[in-house]
Amino acid sequence: MIYTVAVRELCEFTAKQGDLDLRFTPAPTAAEGIAGHALVAGRRGEGYEAEVSLSGQFEQAGVTLQVRGRADGFDARRQRLEEIKTHKTRLELQPDSHRQLHWAQLKFYGWLLCAQQGLAELELALVYLHIGSQQETVLLQRCSAAELRQHFELHCQRFLLWAQAQLAHRAARDAALQSLSFPFSDFRRGQRPLAKAVYQTAAASGCLLAQAPTGIGKTLATLFPLLKAAPTQQLDKVFFLAAKTSGRALALQALRALSPTKEAPESPPLRVLELVARDKVCEHPGQACHGEACPLAKGFYDRLPAARTAAVAEAGLLDQARVRSVAQQHAVCPYYLSQELARWADVVVGDYNYYFDSSALLHHLTQANQWRVALLVDEAHNLVERGRKMYTAELQPLTLAQARRAPAAKARPPLKRALDKLRRCWAALDTPEAEDYRCLATPPHPLLDALQQATSVLNDHFAEHAAESDAALQAFYFEALHFTRLAESMDSHSLFDLTRQQGAPRGGPASLLCLRNLLPAPFLAPRFAAAHCSTLFSATLQPARYYGDLLGLPEDHRFIDVEAPFEASQLQVQVARHISTRYPHRQSSLQPIASLIAKQCAERPGNYLAFFSSYDYLQQVAELLAEQQPALPLWRQTRQMSEAAQHDFLARFTEAGQGIGFAVLGGSFSEGIDLPGRRLIGAFVATLGLPQVNPVNEQLRHRLQTLFGAGYDYAYLYPGLQKVVQAAGRVIRTPEDQGVVHLIDDRFARREVQALLPGWWSERC
Repeated sequence: MIYTVAVRELCEFTAKQGDLDLRFTPAPTAAEGIAGHALVAGRRGEGYEAEVSLSGQFEQAGVTLQVRGRADGFDARRQRLEEIKTHKTRLELQPDSHRQLHWAQLKFYGWLLCAQQGLAELELALVYLHIGSQQETVLLQRCSAAELRQHFELHCQRFLLWAQAQLAHRAARDAALQSLSFPFSDFRRGQRPLAKAVYQTAAASGCLLAQAPTGIGKTLATLFPLLKAAPTQQLDKVFFLAAKTSGRALALQALRALSPTKEAPESPPLRVLELVARDKVCEHPGQACHGEACPLAKGFYDRLPAARTAAVAEAGLLDQARVRSVAQQHAVCPYYLSQELARWADVVVGDYNYYFDSSALLHHLTQANQWRVALLVDEAHNLVERGRKMYTAELQPLTLAQARRAPAAKARPPLKRALDKLRRCWAALDTPEAEDYRCLATPPHPLLDALQQATSVLNDHFAEHAAESDAALQAFYFEALHFTRLAESMDSHSLFDLTRQQGAPRGGPASLLCLRNLLPAPFLAPRFAAAHCSTLFSATLQPARYYGDLLGLPEDHRFIDVEAPFEASQLQVQVARHISTRYPHRQSSLQPIASLIAKQCAERPGNYLAFFSSYDYLQQVAELLAEQQPALPLWRQTRQMSEAAQHDFLARFTEAGQGIGFAVLGGSFSEGIDLPGRRLIGAFVATLGLPQVNPVNEQLRHRLQTLFGAGYDYAYLYPGLQKVVQAAGRVIRTPEDQGVVHLIDDRFARREVQALLPGWWSERC
């Protein structure tokens, strides 16, 4: 057996020691790093060989470890091998763990070069280049080939123990997956064609957009065939990406059904990892992530190997609870333990941002390790808006004001001058005649120049004062850096706008600045291209061209519309043509809506959900209904509802219960919840869900009209009807369910609207 590994990856695994230290220090960009390496190589003169490709092998117990890498430079005359590292901070502030890792990498390259060229000894040079001053600091060690070989073999032995376990795990996993059986006696109606399409997509290394009705078990119908395809397609990882916690929970539930149990020990030994946001798992909130502040960061890398081994000792579910348990046993941070385990998991379940965000962990690891990965994107209709948010940047007047009030900004003239200049350029945009909302073709050059100068000065400040911690300056710096980076890629996919804010700090700018992404496709397309195959699925992906255009799917992507397992007779869909929920008609619609709800609840008592376009509209109808029908139980969604309150809201939907829950369309109760049987027998949707007509959405409409020729549909109609279908999909969850949906607005009778409703019940409208 051969296991191939890069020098960097091997050393990251075996040579890291000491504390976890995530104190912010400015780091060179990729472009600065490349330029720095070229500068150093250019100084070396003739005979200096840059970018030296090296490889070697280590064999033990029938396993060959193929180690490969690229040394930065070799001077044959001086017999000196160099590893070049660029930096911006003072070198004495560099953590010891970083220095040890750099030496470990260089010694690996040293042995590979000695073995390749038959050298008896070698001078090793760690070259640290300061990006600002362009000064070099050179640290030297002279090592014999025997010393370098001993270092090489020691670390290879450490890694090979893990690699052998990995190879054995991979072989056992793939063998079991080849004979994997569906965990239930049969597929539900609709599951088989979906599963077949997912398998074929993996085999063709393609991209699938799958619309499948709510309630058929899409999660299991996508995971099962992809795992079956993993051995033949040589998949390293499956990433299940969800928009909400409920989506992750469904994926973990499905994977439990596919994991080994006492009843089914032959199931595949899958390592399934759940990734959770840091603020949800942090054991010491408020403490900085370094050894001087957090006890779990102190000596993190010294205790990591044992924690990692314990976590993967048995195949199974590494969900939030189990990772936390292992972390507590070994006194390590659970969040960063889970980040390390992502390298060794077979299936990773996490939020969209772990793969699609600009600094996404899973995408970075995929690129660095050249993994063959398969993507499953759950409730993919959400990715449009989430993608926009990932590639949108804002600058808040308050953030600048707080940065200017920071002690360091007042005490250090270069900082004060840079932030004051930015304040003046920003405030100059707020002329008295300017409208409250404005959209400009591009950010003004004086503003961008001042912003870039401010980030540069802040960068130098943090480099010189890395030991200091100033939350206000760092918060502004990160906002500004994100803004300037997105400004560099400004194109037709985004716009620059200003929104005047009430209560902005006096004496400064009054407008929020926003680089607003309208079309996430240019940013998401490379992420899909990096995967071996992708399947995006949801109950609402119609029309397919809308999602293909906005998400940047490959031109040859395939679309399927899975037949519903339900009969039209299961769901009565009624359109209230006599009611208009348009904003000018809201007041006159209150009584007809209340009467309709009361009539339905009297004719068929049970649990219902009523969806409205806003909290105010919801409140008005609920108050009127409570006044006229005091015996009818009702409960309401509120703004900023806690998780406990959401749980209590859903707990009222019992099999024997009666009443109506009022909720906002597009909120937490309109998708991702499961209330089968008599827990929910009907829904009222008192809105088309169309986004509000405002200056931002009008800019979106104009831009999408220019790009795709369907501005109103892309900006308003399709997003609105997607929310309606999602909400209505809460009613029928199983083939045995019976229910009713009232679509309350005369516009639901229009042909273009009817075309966007599910085919299996549109005829009832």
